[in-house]
Amino acid sequence: MFDPALETLPTERLRDLQLRKLQASAGEVLAPRGNAFIRRKWAAAGVQSAGDLMTWDDVHRLPFTLKQEFVTDQAECPPFGTNLTYPLERYVRVHQTSGSSGQPLRWLDTQASWEWWARCWGFVLSGAGITPADRVFFPFSFGLFIGFWAGFDGARALGAMVLPGGGQDSPTRLAWMEKLGATALVCTPSYALHLLEVAREHGVDPAKLPVRVTVHAGEPGAGIPAVRARIEDGWGARAYDHAGMTEMGAYGYECAEQAGLHVNESEFIAEVIDPVSGVAASEGELVLTNLGRAGSPAIRYRTGDRVRVANAPCPCGRTFMRLEGGILGRLDDMLIVRGVNVFPSAIEGIVRRFHAIEEFQVEVFRDGELDEVRVLVEVEDASVPEALRQSFSADLGLRLDVRAVPRRSLPRHELKAKRVVRRP
Repeated sequence: MFDPALETLPTERLRDLQLRKLQASAGEVLAPRGNAFIRRKWAAAGVQSAGDLMTWDDVHRLPFTLKQEFVTDQAECPPFGTNLTYPLERYVRVHQTSGSSGQPLRWLDTQASWEWWARCWGFVLSGAGITPADRVFFPFSFGLFIGFWAGFDGARALGAMVLPGGGQDSPTRLAWMEKLGATALVCTPSYALHLLEVAREHGVDPAKLPVRVTVHAGEPGAGIPAVRARIEDGWGARAYDHAGMTEMGAYGYECAEQAGLHVNESEFIAEVIDPVSGVAASEGELVLTNLGRAGSPAIRYRTGDRVRVANAPCPCGRTFMRLEGGILGRLDDMLIVRGVNVFPSAIEGIVRRFHAIEEFQVEVFRDGELDEVRVLVEVEDASVPEALRQSFSADLGLRLDVRAVPRRSLPRHELKAKRVVRRP
């Protein structure tokens, strides 16, 4: 564990800690020259000072925050909006979301909040068993998208050796991982699979490299059993899932039990609600509040992620909330095909069982008044498409159109993969 005392706190003490941290953050954002965005929102709920947040009932009076509110705020007050608690000279980092689900958001961090980011990643990396003895390779471009920037600093703060892989093509990255003795790989699950494909083409066996741990974020892939199995088989390493958001922070991580994502409740407040009624639920939309990012906070933020809360305690001993199956899917990504609700992650979980398939893409198109789905797969074995159709029928109750396409005809992704494409 990264911090055993915090990760095993009894529930009542954990709630007290969260409330104290939220009150401290509220004192900053509600100062007279504080955060204009939050002061406007909270005034309607009758909250004008930290003293108005004395109990959890007070906290639950706070309004939910939607991503569109941040998008609109930044459009009206470019370039950074009004969700800023301090003068601009206090901020040292600027990042932005990938834009995969709409208009990109820009986000600022102070030195203190960036150090908080790195600390949150300490829980992620330690949960995966990474220690100061490891050499951690980060194969991503160091641009505005936050990607694994914080993970890079988190590994450094943990005492591990960090190996930057930006500005390199995939064969070069594989060569440097071997030469430098990388023992851990941190990237999206899609890119881990792509590196395996590149390795095969260049006669390299990744399982013979010293990599023993892989950590993945950006997509739900590592939480899908079939995807995890392909990564672990190919790399000869244990693959760990992680969840985070540019506007929220690194909030979710796996432990050695790999029985779902733990939410780091020492730094985040987690709620699960029915996405329609907004009432508490055991399965529904994840709502998060970060507790160490007063400069640009996100409070009661509706993430759009669908999750399921595990009932039983984790054998690892952590008392943090555990999300069974990790992130089940994005609410706004759900497809309705002939009256059946289907998450793209469910489609991927079936596709990845077929090791002959190199890459895939889901095309959504309109047929009259209904959405239809076509799955494109890079595969040379002519029997695979029909077998995949049968698997979709058996597992999803749907017979989806599956078509084989030539190798290397579908896009590869270094960061977030966009495999669902809507066609006219």
